[in-house]
Amino acid sequence: MMEYQSILHKKLLDGNFVYTAETTPPDSSDQEVLLKKTKPLKNVADAVNLTDSPGAKVHMSALTAAIILAQNDIEPILQLTVRDRNRLALQGDLVGASALGVHNILCLSGDDPKIGDQPETIAVNDIDSLTLVATADLMRRKGKFPSGRLIEPPPKFCIGGAEVPTEGKPNTEKILNKIKTGINFFQTQYVFDKKILKEYMKVLDDVGILEKTFFIIGLGPFTSAKSAKWMNNNLFGVNVPDKIIKRLEQSKDEKEESKKICLELIHHFKEINGVMGIHLMGHNKEEIIAEIIQESRKNKN
Repeated sequence: MMEYQSILHKKLLDGNFVYTAETTPPDSSDQEVLLKKTKPLKNVADAVNLTDSPGAKVHMSALTAAIILAQNDIEPILQLTVRDRNRLALQGDLVGASALGVHNILCLSGDDPKIGDQPETIAVNDIDSLTLVATADLMRRKGKFPSGRLIEPPPKFCIGGAEVPTEGKPNTEKILNKIKTGINFFQTQYVFDKKILKEYMKVLDDVGILEKTFFIIGLGPFTSAKSAKWMNNNLFGVNVPDKIIKRLEQSKDEKEESKKICLELIHHFKEINGVMGIHLMGHNKEEIIAEIIQESRKNKN
């Protein structure tokens, strides 16, 4: 077995249930703005994802933000998209990230610039996200660039990928290929339906996938019933059951009800074989996410 590559990787290898959170770097050139935004998550989340210009809207660079967090004792997960950089830039960023204490990476394609606020942007897409995984894996295992030049010492990476648990049989071949290419853990799209997740994880278990990797399941608080409906209609692979939407509509305090729903789902997800953690997402929801993690840990549920 590979020796651990990061603090998060060690926790997963040791069999700990982990909580990861997500933040979008600010529109600011002051690191204090980022540190204030992520302060609720410090010593609460096991690691924090830094998104890489989500929705193809530019923010402080994810790499810079990840380094700032690492230097302030918050374990970062750097989201790296192939949309904006060619292979040389990506390889340079990988070495630089490791040199400055960023050892978790999530390799993604990135949102199409056409949906962003500068739609005339030309996407690079020199390589795809799986080739980025293979590149990072080569760099850490063999200590060399794809050109063959040595990297001394080699970088350390715990490599993540994205998955979308939906109804119907998952493409197990595709997932196995991702693991073979170098992925250590998966963070998933939002899941709000425990039945769908249970069936999805069972299929993965039946073909031996759960012995080879770690699944951290995506979840997040809703702002309102309206936002839950929006997610249902607009986010790929997201299914918010009607009973959750009804609960939000009927509640006097949607924010509090949403928190309760998250805690109940975490409780159910923890009982599903192969679920090794929860990944909490939500735009500018760092404070409520921190509360959910703290309460879930306290409940031991």
